Amino acid sequence: MEPDKETRKERADRNFVELLQSARVAVTGVQVLFAFLLTVPFSQGFDKLSLADRRLFYVALVSAAIASICYIAPAAQHRVLFRQGLKETLVRRSNLYGIAGALALAVSMTAATMLVVDYLFHNTMAVITAVFIALLAVWSWFVQPAIDRSANGDDDNG
Repeated sequence: MEPDKETRKERADRNFVELLQSARVAVTGVQVLFAFLLTVPFSQGFDKLSLADRRLFYVALVSAAIASICYIAPAAQHRVLFRQGLKETLVRRSNLYGIAGALALAVSMTAATMLVVDYLFHNTMAVITAVFIALLAVWSWFVQPAIDRSANGDDDNG
């Protein structure tokens, strides 16, 4: 069925499937990053990290956990709300969770990268690399699509 001829329920179903598909791409990476970060404190040499690097690790770990929660939330909520007639609400909420998950993932990736680069090369290179990673994530995940959305008239037909 053509998108302009679909019912609200059909559009909500299609949009939810599309949201879950996009989340599948991100959730695998988030889970690998999170699992890796969970093992780091038990690695040899972790106790040699400075307090600043431990704080950076904390930011990377917690933001990866937040990203995991955000990306898993739509599937979990779908189970709880199954057959309650709330698919449109779930789609809107899932979209917000996806954006929050991407933001948390950008923070985690930036912090984790900064931590590793700081360990290898020290402060200046770490800051430059982190700024580049953060700007690239913000541009490609948020700014560029916002520009496209704005140029397209902020169409909300999914």
